[in-house]
Parts: sequence; C-alpha cells; structure tokens
Amino acid sequence: MTPATPPAEAPPTVWPPRRAVTAWLFFDWSAQPFFTLITTFVFAPFFASALAKDAADGQALWGYATGFAGLCIALLSPLLGGIADRTGPRKPWIAAFGALLVIGAGMLWFAVPGSATAVPIALAGFVIATVGAEFATTFNNAMMTRLVPPERLGWLSGTGWAIGYLGGLLSLAITLGLLAADPQTGKTLIGIAPILGLDAAAREGDRFSGPLTALWFIVFVTPMFLLTPDSSKTGLSLSEAANGGVGRLRDTLAELPKLPSLGRFLLANMIYQDALVALFAFGGIYAAGVFGWQTIELGIFGILLTVTGTLGAWLGGKLDDRIGGKPVVLGSIACLLFACIGILSLSTDHILFVIPAAPPVAGDGLFASLPERVYLGLGLLIGLVAGPMQAASRSLMARLAPQGRIGEFFGLFALSGKVTSFMGPTLVALATTIFASQRAGLAVLIVFFLAGAALLAGVKVTRKA
Repeated sequence: MTPATPPAEAPPTVWPPRRAVTAWLFFDWSAQPFFTLITTFVFAPFFASALAKDAADGQALWGYATGFAGLCIALLSPLLGGIADRTGPRKPWIAAFGALLVIGAGMLWFAVPGSATAVPIALAGFVIATVGAEFATTFNNAMMTRLVPPERLGWLSGTGWAIGYLGGLLSLAITLGLLAADPQTGKTLIGIAPILGLDAAAREGDRFSGPLTALWFIVFVTPMFLLTPDSSKTGLSLSEAANGGVGRLRDTLAELPKLPSLGRFLLANMIYQDALVALFAFGGIYAAGVFGWQTIELGIFGILLTVTGTLGAWLGGKLDDRIGGKPVVLGSIACLLFACIGILSLSTDHILFVIPAAPPVAGDGLFASLPERVYLGLGLLIGLVAGPMQAASRSLMARLAPQGRIGEFFGLFALSGKVTSFMGPTLVALATTIFASQRAGLAVLIVFFLAGAALLAGVKVTRKA
C-alpha cells in the first residue's frame, strides 16, 4: 500500500449522540439563505430589475455567471473530494469554502443601482459565494455515513433538507418583513419602514440579503464545528494526498463502467439536477420579467414555496426509507416536467397557450390575475417536489458509494450535479438572447428533465437503496 492510499475508514461501532446529528442538520439551515435569498427570491430578481438594462439581459447575465460557477465546481469537486478522503477530516474544507460563501455574499451589498461597477460586483460576488456554498455542501454531505446507520440515511437527508427550507423561510420572512421595501411605497411587507435605516429607494434592503446570508451562515454553522465528530486524520499531508489525487480520480472514472448502476445514476443526476438549479435560478427572474413582480410579490411567493418545500422534503425522507430513492426522484421529475410545461403555457393575457385571461392591472392586488395565480400554484408544486428529489438523490449516493471513499464519490456526485450546470444556465441564457424571450430560455429545461428521467429509469437498485 502506497503512502497516498490510506486504509478505508471503518464504519463507527457506536453512532454519534443526537446532539451531534442535530448540529450536522443545521448546516442546511445555515447555508439555505444563500439559495433562498440570493439565487432565487431577492437578489437575483433585484439584479434583473434594478441592475441589468432589462429583464432578458439580466436573465442572460445571471445565466452566464451561474454557468461559470458551475464549471469551476465541476472541474474541482471530485479531485478535492478525493484529497479530503485521503487526509481524513472534512471540517477544514467546510470552513475554507464557507469563508468564500461569506466573502462573496458580503460583496453583494456594494452592488449599488446606478453605479458603473454594480453589475460586475454583483456577478463576481455571486460566483464566489456559489463556489463556496456548493463546495462546503459537498464536504458536509460526505459526513453523512458516519452519523446514522444506512437504513436511516433517507431520514437524515430529508430532515436536513426540511430544516434547510425552514431556515430559508425564516430568513426570507425577516428580509421581507423588516428589511426589503417596495421602492415605490418605501414600506416592507408588514407595512413599516425598513429597520437599520435601510434606504428603500437605493434598494438597500434587497442588497442586505448578502450580508444577512453571510452572518446567518457564520452563526448557525458553528454548532456543527463544535459538536459533530469528524473523520480521523489518515497521517497523509495535504501535498501527499494531492500528489496522488489526479491518478486516483482517473482510476475512479475508469472504474465506473464496472459499477453500471452508480455510473448511470451519476449521469442522470448530472442532467436533472442541472435543470432544477436553472429552474430555481430563473424562476424569480421569469416572474419579474413576465408579470412585473417586485420584491414583495416575489417574497410572498418564496415564503409559500418554501413552506411546501419544507413539507415535501420531510415527507420525501420518509418515502425514501420506505419505497427507495429512485421512485421518489422519478415522481418528482414527472411533477417538475408538468410544472415547466405549465409555466411555458402562461403569459400575461392567456393560460394553457391559447385560453384568454384578463391581464394584471395596476392596483388590483397581489396575484389578482388568473395567469399569476396559475404561476403561483405551479411554483408551489415545484417547491413540494424539489426537496424530495434532492434529498433522495443525496441519500441514494450515500448508499451506493464504496465505504471509505465517500468523499471521493460525493465529489463525483457534486461533479455530476455541476459538470453540465454551466451548460444548462448557459443554454437558457443563449436561448433567451437569441429569441429575446424568457419563455424560450425556460423551454430548454424540459429537455434536461426528460433526459435525466430516461437515464434514471434504467438504473438497477435494490428496494432499500
């Protein structure tokens, strides 16, 4: 055995206490505001409506930034995961990439409307924070198999996602109720002026979603560092682990044909996760461009979607342990396909492509038009099934990965979720640019969901997996 190939770490003989598992679950709580506030419901629509020259241009720029971040993650995830396996502990990696999340999110405060540097600052901060959040999540996921027995992995993953959604919900409620105001009225969702002296006209409440995300992560990730046990050190230095990393990754990729179910699952995950990431990245921007929704409408939409997401993730974890991850993921994809087609059938003055409907009228109240209400309902469906799909995919990977190489294969899992993530948003951006239509951009996602489902359907797994 070479020094760069440490022995596989044996499963725990005694599982960690409840407080250690609870602290690990709060990683999802700590990281979720980045995805809720920045990538979906507050900062992304603010970028499209207040920083970019128009909604279509904003969707395109956001897509290119998302794609670039995904490419960085795709290129490095398996290699870094393998290095972490060979050195042992995951917490130092979570701390390092968590710092990137904090720095990138904090930068968003400086994206001031009207400033010549607002767009590059916003995009750079978003890319840095995305890389940090995704890598920190990869190494956090690699701790799963040392926290609970295999038969409880579905519960662990689903509960983590549900707690994460609750964290996103609370952070969104704080933002909408106390910080972000309608630029026209100067009032927040609960009818007060923004606290902390935030200027509604300068959209400081929307921009404060960045610093809030950073502070939230620092506070709530701390229990995991203090209470959750980490893997033991292997004795290899970082340089020794890195020296053999490229060769080990090459060997692992060459080994995948001998593991056909695992390889097919990773390919399917690569495609359908890409579509889901793009759907969430552009959902708020799409509503802002098509219906003219502002922070308040988007925030209420986000709160309702997060409520269904919390319920869906919790129920999905139970279904995962009962019927297996594959049926949960396939059912979720079917619902997402239905939702995408439904969204594409909407415009301000019709539903289902051809049925006329009265368009929104200024002053007619929240979600007053039929197309808006249909969009709201489809969004709630997306929230209900997105959590189960992601949680079931994570637990399925934990069950399929070879013991002692969990970090390496979760690196491949992150790779499979990101290697085409630069393609999905980029294709959405290109279609939006070419056709000057947000609907054309969103149509790309239907192809991704169909391909992912077809691949997953051919994966042979046991009922327990």
